[in-house]
Amino acid sequence: MSLTPENAPPREFKGSLVEPEAPPPPLPGGRWQNRLLRICFAIFTFEVGIFLVIFPWMGNWNSNYFQGLIPALRDFWSDPYFRGALTGLGFVNLYIACLEVVRLLRRT
Repeated sequence: MSLTPENAPPREFKGSLVEPEAPPPPLPGGRWQNRLLRICFAIFTFEVGIFLVIFPWMGNWNSNYFQGLIPALRDFWSDPYFRGALTGLGFVNLYIACLEVVRLLRRT
């Protein structure tokens, strides 16, 4: 009983080892595109983090579309623990943004 199918063509061997395939050539211009994507990601996470840290504690927080959409969630929406959780999520976003900036500066 054979482990290879009967109709499979035989492999060509050079010596006793199979030659590995050559890796594909690197794409031109990929380095600056990667850097630009990381910069955009860092800016986005920084903006979202600042928004989530500041906005839940402003007066505009209670007058929004989502609070009027489901009146049963009104108490949950204005709960300080929920606001604190969103602020914590904002700090996580700020931390991620700082890590991305450090990674960008380290590779320069």
